[in-house]
Amino acid sequence: MVKKLKAMAENRSEGKQLAAAVRESAQQIWLAGLGAFAKAQEEGGKVFEALVKEGTGIQRRTRAVTEEKIGEVTGKVSKAAGDITRQATHSWDKLEQVFEGRVSRALTRLGVPTSKEIKALTARVDALNESVQLLSGTPPAGKATKPRAARKPAAAAAKKPARRAPKA
Repeated sequence: MVKKLKAMAENRSEGKQLAAAVRESAQQIWLAGLGAFAKAQEEGGKVFEALVKEGTGIQRRTRAVTEEKIGEVTGKVSKAAGDITRQATHSWDKLEQVFEGRVSRALTRLGVPTSKEIKALTARVDALNESVQLLSGTPPAGKATKPRAARKPAAAAAKKPARRAPKA
């Protein structure tokens, strides 16, 4: 087309033909533009739908990767929390043992008997009571019997007036 225009420009006699060729060329460019515009309108909807479809796929993949990462992080945090809980429990157990040991040593220094010593002493007292009762000829009392002070009826104890402190 350009060669044709150059050839026409060289011949002035063909000036009218040059103007017609320019108009024709401009008309073809205009029509090509309109055709491109129409094609873009037709294909625009399809392109838009394709872009939406591609975006949906990307969003789905991104969401799956994000959920996977969140699951990994949650697992790591849970494991760390479990480890910390175990360490804290171990520390508290250790502290409790140290405390119990110190309290036990302090009570021993003060002469406070342990529960084992009290049970052993109670067993010895029961054995001695049985021996004394056998030697005295009275039948041994069962463990269910209470000492004389505890055998008093509740009504007799309630009738006694309480002692009052002397006034100064």
